[in-house]
Amino acid sequence: MPRKLFEIRLQELHETLLKMGLLVEEAIFKSVHSLVEKDSEQATNVIHNDPKINDYEIEIEKKCFELIATQQPVGTDLRKIATMLKVATDLERMADHAVSIAKITIRLENEIYLKPLINIPQMAECVKEMVHEVLEAYISLNELTAVKVSERDDMVDRYFSQIVLDLVEDMKQNQSQIHQASHLLLAAQHLERIGDYVTNICEWIVYLKTGTIVELNK
Repeated sequence: MPRKLFEIRLQELHETLLKMGLLVEEAIFKSVHSLVEKDSEQATNVIHNDPKINDYEIEIEKKCFELIATQQPVGTDLRKIATMLKVATDLERMADHAVSIAKITIRLENEIYLKPLINIPQMAECVKEMVHEVLEAYISLNELTAVKVSERDDMVDRYFSQIVLDLVEDMKQNQSQIHQASHLLLAAQHLERIGDYVTNICEWIVYLKTGTIVELNK
């Protein structure tokens, strides 16, 4: 494969990965919005769209392995392909967590929230901003931005800790809240995991730019 064609294939993969990332970002937004607004139709939409994200991951993996097998890339080229593989995997897992949140919406659709959801939407907003910013960092290959994005995971963890404390206290005060509170706790846990996957992507951006594998915000 001529060098020019190889670069075209890499650019096509790059664009496919960005399309996947935008779908994941949308899935996270819709899943949390459906939970807050008790919108089971929107939650169902998130679930039904998940196969599209899975298909993107499969397409990226297939094309990456084809390039590795036929071109035996080294150096920067190999880092680009390895990063795409890793980022696609992390994005797919983030989408899985969005689907899990959507399923919680459906489980709670017939229940009245015992109090307004405040911390979960705030936590979700922080997570969504991280997802958006890490995609921008990937596009621009800006490792400094990636590092800054990873540092925001501390805020996500603080939100999660506070949500756990609040929900556990609610369950202690009123056992009738256990079912609802436990599901909301799971939703927060899914958001916390998404934040972790964003941090993973930040690490891969740094690797792509510098060739050094680092652990960020551990």
